[in-house]
Amino acid sequence: MNRALSRRGLTVVTALLTLAVGGPSAAAAGGPGSTPYLPRPTGSHAVGTTSLHLTDDSRPDPWASGVSARELMVSLWYPTASTSGRRAQYMTPTESELLLKDGGITGVPLDVLSTTRTNAFTNARPTGPVHGLPLVVLSPGFSKPRTTLTTLAEDLASHGYLVAAIDHTYESVATTFPNGRVATCTACEIPHDEAFWKRLIRGRAADVSFVLDELTGAHAKWDGARLIDPSRIAMAGHSVGGASTVTSMLADSRVRAGIDVDGTTDVPIPDSGLSRPFLFLGRQAQYSPGSGGGAVATWERDWQRLTGWKRWLVVAGAEHASFTDVGLLAEQVGIDIGADLPAARASQIIRGYTRAFLELHLRHRLQPLLDKPSKRYPQVMFCTPETHTCV
Repeated sequence: MNRALSRRGLTVVTALLTLAVGGPSAAAAGGPGSTPYLPRPTGSHAVGTTSLHLTDDSRPDPWASGVSARELMVSLWYPTASTSGRRAQYMTPTESELLLKDGGITGVPLDVLSTTRTNAFTNARPTGPVHGLPLVVLSPGFSKPRTTLTTLAEDLASHGYLVAAIDHTYESVATTFPNGRVATCTACEIPHDEAFWKRLIRGRAADVSFVLDELTGAHAKWDGARLIDPSRIAMAGHSVGGASTVTSMLADSRVRAGIDVDGTTDVPIPDSGLSRPFLFLGRQAQYSPGSGGGAVATWERDWQRLTGWKRWLVVAGAEHASFTDVGLLAEQVGIDIGADLPAARASQIIRGYTRAFLELHLRHRLQPLLDKPSKRYPQVMFCTPETHTCV
């Protein structure tokens, strides 16, 4: 396995296949004919969702030769009072097929992910006070569609956040545009050396800044943009999306707080430091301080340069896919991702700690969950990198 794939935990779905090969087929191990579903959001608000097609004419696409503008698809989730519409489709049959084929997964229908039951209502009217909703930007792992963070997005929206998840075009196995065109992962075909990851992460930071311009600028492209409070913006990401959070915060002061979920930080924080709140959240097996070089060494380096509020948490029994919808849906169709921690429990953890972080830093509400280990979540350990300890 080459170094880049090892550090990224492979593509998430490929990891699922690798663990499933040689064991029971997905169909035999799971519940044939059952419909995958996302867990219900925990907040009091119903959730609406819509998608935006945005074009940045100021820069060429970094991956598609000869394309003079950067096109992005962005999904929004938000509170709504309208629950009479149809539930949103998780992904299209083509997107499901491309994602499963990318992992070489057999034993399940190729369109199975397109049948996944969601909790958000398509194009429902957003509700909330003008400039009253904090905005959270989500960035998925490399080769993964933005939809793989839907469970987290729906949950945050149910608690009164507006969430924007970005498909970084040509970095995902499938990005579908309104005219039906599907962009695939051109970047997957490029050698994944250090220069590649730095190029990708800096490109994602540019994507994030452009999306913020489009959502909070004077000529916002979405009718509900007036609900966004531009002074309360945070970002979270998984894998390389998490690593991109650091770079986005360095590049754009509008991002007031950030979370890196299980992502190696290839582009370091400069010696001048980063003073805004930051949370590292990762696998115990990969990101326990003092466990050696590689991925954890990048966190140890950057920890010293985080000069504001910060926490380093690790989750026992989790795997890379545990922190996204992929772990949940894989478990439902009978694919073993190799995690000792049940996927539903991992989902509770990622939603609970992400929400606590955002409540503290965007709404300034005290969150005891972030002060010390919790009996409610015994799998989550607080790490002190200076002493190489986690409790």
